[in-house]
Amino acid sequence: MSITFTKDGHVARVTLDNPKALNAISPAMDDALAAAWTEIDNDPEIWVAILDATPGKAFCSGADVSGGTDRNRRMALGGGLTGVGGPQYHLRTPLIAAVHGYVIGGGFELAMCADIIVAAEDAQFFIPEVKAGIIGEAGIIHRAIRQLPHHIAMGMILTGDRLPAAEAGRYGLVNEVVPVDELPAAADRWATKIISCAPLAVQAAKDAALRGLGMPLEQALTTRYEPIEAYAGTKDQLEGITAFAEKRKPVWTGR
Repeated sequence: MSITFTKDGHVARVTLDNPKALNAISPAMDDALAAAWTEIDNDPEIWVAILDATPGKAFCSGADVSGGTDRNRRMALGGGLTGVGGPQYHLRTPLIAAVHGYVIGGGFELAMCADIIVAAEDAQFFIPEVKAGIIGEAGIIHRAIRQLPHHIAMGMILTGDRLPAAEAGRYGLVNEVVPVDELPAAADRWATKIISCAPLAVQAAKDAALRGLGMPLEQALTTRYEPIEAYAGTKDQLEGITAFAEKRKPVWTGR
């Protein structure tokens, strides 16, 4: 299989599982990822997702274009989460990326699509296109310039130089850097923190933060966000109020 997809309670785990090819995203893996994102958002019992990869040299070496691409069909890489082209999909559920080893090109972009990034100490991020003499309308460039300090991103884009995990942590690209053998536990720890919060409120907060990011501040402040409006009067909102009054931990249902 190109990926594995599992669920444990309120946590879904999507694992890139083609280490012999450095987890390069083939059309088959792309289709499997697209199906996973759709299933995650359609399952109200999934409150957070973790994207990781089987142990090996790379989290993901980017797109496998040996068989060509179809930008009108692809969701998971050439479109979808990454926004390179094709039908774009915005994941409503919070996503944690747990990365190790080489995080290259489209694999780097896939990681940047996550809301939280946990990196193993051996992780190295890079955008190698110019070193190979190629360039396209790569979403990775637009994400890197927004998620890293300007000159750090431009240095990577224009030279193909690598960014080690420790530096990625200093620049705020990743939330946490941990030893390689502690990476799964670190991702689980972040997932536990997220599912301890009201899931509908978390989804509404993610929606508002990301949609508002593309607006001028004044517009973002005055916009009404549908998921926030819809959260009013839900069972979980009432549970939060009641639990606070009763000085106990709330019990969320996602409803």
